Amino acid sequence: MRAGIYFNKNYLSDNRENVEKICVKLAGNGVECHTVNDFNDLDGLDVLFVLGGDGTILTVASECAARGVKIIGINYGHLGFLAEFEPERVTEAAELVVSGGYTVQKRCMLKINCSGKTYYALNDIVVQRSTDGENFTNTVNLHVEIDGTTVDNFSSDGVIVSTPTGSTAYSLAAGGSILSPELDAFILTPICAHSLHSRPIVFSNNSVLNLNSVNTKVPLVLAIDGKIVGKVEAGDTITVTKAERTAEFITSSDKNFFNKLLIKLNIWSK
Repeated sequence: MRAGIYFNKNYLSDNRENVEKICVKLAGNGVECHTVNDFNDLDGLDVLFVLGGDGTILTVASECAARGVKIIGINYGHLGFLAEFEPERVTEAAELVVSGGYTVQKRCMLKINCSGKTYYALNDIVVQRSTDGENFTNTVNLHVEIDGTTVDNFSSDGVIVSTPTGSTAYSLAAGGSILSPELDAFILTPICAHSLHSRPIVFSNNSVLNLNSVNTKVPLVLAIDGKIVGKVEAGDTITVTKAERTAEFITSSDKNFFNKLLIKLNIWSK
């Protein structure tokens, strides 16, 4: 087995001790381990320890999925929906990997095609109005089709298309429903829609979603997993489908999605 460690450099002082703990535990059990500094370092790995928040995990999730590298998250962020362990349990995490007594949860991803470019998202794709200087816009009009049939023309700040994993992120904040991870579905959530009938829509992840801007005079913003990756010009079509790759997360056998949901969202504590 070959393992890697990737961590948020903003938490370097916090991570240093735990990185050493992981390395010592793995090396003591004959597992090769090294620090990952760029995506090329992921080649040949079986497992990647990611120390940071959900944003840190999202940074490497797609590249890990492309290489079949399993992710085990150590939460240093705020919510940490994607992380299995808190920092004080880092040795337990390493022991779990060494023992092989874990389960692997596969999370579906989005494949996005726009202007000849392809992107992959574990959480979501967001198409929204621009707030940048001369390109500032108020509401935008977006035409959405699913499997060739018109869903709606949304007059809003934008729309979010998310996976079940991403349904607890921006989509939830915008009023979308929570989808449990095992559902074969995606959710389309309008952002601040100027309509009484515009509501989040759950649809099959085997469907093809097409999104076009209508009467757009300035480019819209395209964000993938929370990062702006480009602009959407008038006439561009964004196509969203289920990706052929999946993100694999190492979890303990007693993992319960709804218990974790209640704790992370502070609804109540056990």
